[in-house]
Amino acid sequence: MPTDPIDKFQGWLRKVGKILGGGLYSGGIAATLSAGALALAAEEGSNPEVVAPPASTHMSEELRSAITKIVILPINGDAQEAVTGTYGQKTLGMAGGAAKGSGIGNIPVEVGHVPINIPIPLLREIGMLVGGITGTAQRQVQELRDRLTEDLSDAVEQPLTNSALATDVFWELKNVNSLDPKLFAVTTPIPEGTDAILYVSIDELTLNVQNKEAIITTVATARLERLSDRTTLYRKEVKYEDRDTLRNWLRDDSALWHQYRVFARHYIGREISAELYERVATPATLVPVPSDTIKSIKKNNWQGRSESPTPTLAWQFELSEEAASAAAGAEILWDVEIYDASRPVYSAQRVSGLQHTVMTPLEPCKTYRWSVRPSYHKGSERRNGWWMRAVSAAGFNNGNVGRAVSEAHAYIQDFASLEVKCR
Repeated sequence: MPTDPIDKFQGWLRKVGKILGGGLYSGGIAATLSAGALALAAEEGSNPEVVAPPASTHMSEELRSAITKIVILPINGDAQEAVTGTYGQKTLGMAGGAAKGSGIGNIPVEVGHVPINIPIPLLREIGMLVGGITGTAQRQVQELRDRLTEDLSDAVEQPLTNSALATDVFWELKNVNSLDPKLFAVTTPIPEGTDAILYVSIDELTLNVQNKEAIITTVATARLERLSDRTTLYRKEVKYEDRDTLRNWLRDDSALWHQYRVFARHYIGREISAELYERVATPATLVPVPSDTIKSIKKNNWQGRSESPTPTLAWQFELSEEAASAAAGAEILWDVEIYDASRPVYSAQRVSGLQHTVMTPLEPCKTYRWSVRPSYHKGSERRNGWWMRAVSAAGFNNGNVGRAVSEAHAYIQDFASLEVKCR
């Protein structure tokens, strides 16, 4: 019986493994081509239930109190470089497996009045060997690989760099009152009195092709090391993943890929900061509810419709008995965010009560995604809870595993939706 060409392609991918490059200081973002099975997405149209998030993995309060002066360093990740070989006569003219780069200079940057010098990543072209497939699938895989390679080699426009991620983490941690963070280059001397160094790196970018579908995954690591004895105090690996058909990834000059880069960096930077110093485990029920200006669609409160461009968002919140006891004496305020299909369009902080009227008119004839999260304030200390998200049959999703990027990016797919009607 003849072998299916797609099966041959996937079998070859399993043998090839990974094509990886170094991080910021040794050659740019890593890229991987691999294959493997992923968990099935939640069934479309399922009515999500609200459940408690998974057990907390954030850094302990003891360490948060003890480590207050840190230096953030963007460094090369743990990625290893591998080069593919040839595949034989059925390669169909696409020789690959070569990784090549040329060095370019430095960008002077001042972050929070701290002068740093960040080297631009080496330009790198990730070679990809495609064999045993024909026709449209072959062209689409090759085109998507070329688009990703071109963007990853652009040192100026590329948001997925170690330096960009470290900058995001720095600005997030600047909001922690008890913390004194600094952002340096690896060549900058560490100031006296520093408690620890936070190493931040993007370790790999994976393009996983399964038949007509492509899954893109970005993995980053944050490691907090005590300066005095070089002991690792806390380590966190963060992953952001989204998926769709090759056709959709390539549509409109790969618009979804360009948006993915921004959402991946947005999520990873926030998640690192939250797990280190901001997040607190507070099991609670947190769901959207109708308001005077937002009506539920088909009795589903996670889907709302409004005729007003400045709707009033409302939600219901109830802490578990244990969480309520732990939060006793804390003032609970709220962060509010609204996104359109590709970016954040509205935010508000320190909102009191369980509703908020949008102050800036939203564009009509569009559907938005919105969410809130509680922030607990005691004196000068602040800790944040989880963002409000629906939970489907696949279980709790912290906004880092997507189901179909053309419908909604992973980060916002489980936020409440809000349709603003045409005038």
